[in-house]
Amino acid sequence: MTRAPLLVGLIVAATLVVAATVRDAHESARPEPAASLTKRAPGTGTSRDALTRTVSGLTRRLAEHPEDGAAVVRLADALIRVQRVNNDGRAAISAEDYLRAFLSRQPLHYDAQRTLAAVLLSQHRFAEAIAQANKASSRDPLDAWNYGAIGDGYLELGDYDRAFAAFDTMGQLKPGPPAYARVAYALELKGDLAGALEYMQRASDGTTPNDEEAQAWHYSQIGLIHLQRGRLGDAKREFERAAATFPGHPIAVDGLARIRIAEGDLAGARQMYQEQLARTPTPDLAALVGDLLLATNDSSAAERYYRMAEQIELAAWGNGARQPQMLARFLAERDRDPDRALALAQEAAASRHDIFTMDTLAWAYFRHGRIPEAREASNLALRTGSRDARLLYHAAEIAAAAGDRDTATLALDRIPSPSTVTDLQVTRGITVLRARLSQAPMSASRAVTGTN
Repeated sequence: MTRAPLLVGLIVAATLVVAATVRDAHESARPEPAASLTKRAPGTGTSRDALTRTVSGLTRRLAEHPEDGAAVVRLADALIRVQRVNNDGRAAISAEDYLRAFLSRQPLHYDAQRTLAAVLLSQHRFAEAIAQANKASSRDPLDAWNYGAIGDGYLELGDYDRAFAAFDTMGQLKPGPPAYARVAYALELKGDLAGALEYMQRASDGTTPNDEEAQAWHYSQIGLIHLQRGRLGDAKREFERAAATFPGHPIAVDGLARIRIAEGDLAGARQMYQEQLARTPTPDLAALVGDLLLATNDSSAAERYYRMAEQIELAAWGNGARQPQMLARFLAERDRDPDRALALAQEAAASRHDIFTMDTLAWAYFRHGRIPEAREASNLALRTGSRDARLLYHAAEIAAAAGDRDTATLALDRIPSPSTVTDLQVTRGITVLRARLSQAPMSASRAVTGTN
């Protein structure tokens, strides 16, 4: 799994304060300072079972008391978490339905307004989420949470200057775990993995023990940063903490599977992914199983899982969750239907300019042999200074195809720990490319056809 999908996890992790900040419904028509907001009720918990009970109990509560603003906000928060841990997009849709029904009756309810921004973010409706968060911010300019939501939206759209400015405002207004997590991700995007680790640790340390799901999310993020830095032991420890805190948390499962890949246990990693796929089917999981099968020369089984990945992704589009960048990346990286991959990547890049979308576009161009366009998009993908292995490997391939061996070598050398890259597509590609770079120069067309 790349860091790109985890952006949504960052967005949702920062909504954790929502349920801790509800007001009495008849006071909702006027904004109040953030300092007056109440805390999450002690003992409620956010384990998987607790989330199920919370959703069930609050659903009944709203059926009997539809004007309970605190209940609708807490329910939306719980449903966003359910979406995250179960990869169930229907939960976010349900959260939006509850909020919009409530706001149709009480349009001035402040906490419902700002919670709607979080729900829109979780559905990847970033421009709408920014507008909704700005609407809430106009009512309470001192509420730090709104600036986090605004920054999240701009981050996903690739407007990093606005995103980082919003995060800075959030941190000035209210330092704490939500702000620290955003600073950590911003530093990671800029290539400062040591700084990212420091701030994600601060976010983790400040998270209440009563919030198991948030704890597991933070531990997993720390593990992923350790993994990028090549510290397998530290990464494994954090993923195990996350799994013990919230059994079956998808990011923890992915992290532990990647540790097995790094240790050479491909069969064990595949078993973990297959078990998780049975619980929560996602395109990423199906694709990862396919990659592991292909690595063991079972191409026919790999093809079945690749088809499954595409089917799961397209099925989600039926719920309004059209993600052309995700499908374009899947197709381009595995050299499946290059024309379709490029069309989807161009569609995504028409509205999003984040570094991961630009990388997807660059790779789709590369697969077509359109090296000048690929290089232009790749430069945009590297503009923040990220040390993401996939982005750097793609940039190296594209530079090599353009005949720029020095730039290709420099890109590969920027990967923090090549020996612990656990993306099999990237690992295989790095090995092949280094071998080619050590040989005589080759033409652009041969460079393209010589990739994995």
